[in-house]
Amino acid sequence: MNYFDLPKIDLHCHLDGSVRPQTIIELAHQQNLTLPSEDISEIKTLMVAPETCQNLDEYLMRFELPLSVMQTEEGLERISFEVFEDAAKENVKYLEVRFGPMLHLQNGLTFDQIIGSVVKGMKRAEEQYDIHGNYILSILRTMPKDRINEVIDAGAKYLNNGVVAFDLAGSEVSGFCHEFIPYAHYAIEKGYRVTIHAGEQGDGQNVHDAVSLLGAERVGHGIHIKGHPEAYELVKSESVALETCPSSNIQTKAVDNLSSHPIKAFHKDGVLITINTDNRTVSNTTMTDEVRKVVEEFDLTREDYFAIYKVSVEHSFATDAVKQHLMQYAE
Repeated sequence: MNYFDLPKIDLHCHLDGSVRPQTIIELAHQQNLTLPSEDISEIKTLMVAPETCQNLDEYLMRFELPLSVMQTEEGLERISFEVFEDAAKENVKYLEVRFGPMLHLQNGLTFDQIIGSVVKGMKRAEEQYDIHGNYILSILRTMPKDRINEVIDAGAKYLNNGVVAFDLAGSEVSGFCHEFIPYAHYAIEKGYRVTIHAGEQGDGQNVHDAVSLLGAERVGHGIHIKGHPEAYELVKSESVALETCPSSNIQTKAVDNLSSHPIKAFHKDGVLITINTDNRTVSNTTMTDEVRKVVEEFDLTREDYFAIYKVSVEHSFATDAVKQHLMQYAE
């Protein structure tokens, strides 16, 4: 199988975790920011997480440097364009990128400017390359809740025109869903689709809650339904797709190694799985790498791969017209 040439779909990719190191240096110069180093390899070291981190929080530290240059409209627009460009160049046909608008307020931008800038960058890439995309607005679980509805309201203007879904992200604690019920319901009322990061760090109950309390149609990671029969059955019966991110799961110690990742067992048992990058830079990966690792480790056939590709299309938040277009590549 030529992994590079395969059509690919990435439904779980973070904007601030997928910035080119060279872009950080150039934007820092334009914005008169001082970097810890001007050396591209040192900058890369600060952006790429170790092969195995102690935990998710150590992994999340790698986002600080990119965020420093993502406080202007120009910076956001450029980085958005480049993420889609990089994906298109490795034959990713559809990409959903998520980001937290609250992380980009340091220089006084409004939520409308922040969301508008990333959508603009994406649309520029769509015009130049054979790729379609959408944005997912992530709410960071650890941040104050007083502006969540403001983010939802600002994004509503772009719904189905660049923005499609609501997400909760960041450090995972048990039982977090209960605190976010009103916000998820508000987003659904406004017309957002819902995907929630849950079950990444050992808590299958969080996945059950994400689906039953927050209306999640997809779950970010979700791998720890493995030890939680009720969550496992709910995900299967409700056809909730899991956005698995194999390299990232190894780095954050969600699994010990790729061979112990439940992705193949899930697939064989009819749990809907998709393959994704999570963070192209922080995890030092591409969709080509992720697909190759999974196909080779679990001895998947071409048919297996395209079955997963089709799940990704069907459970994407794309329009029916875009889904039809994407299905052509699987024939």
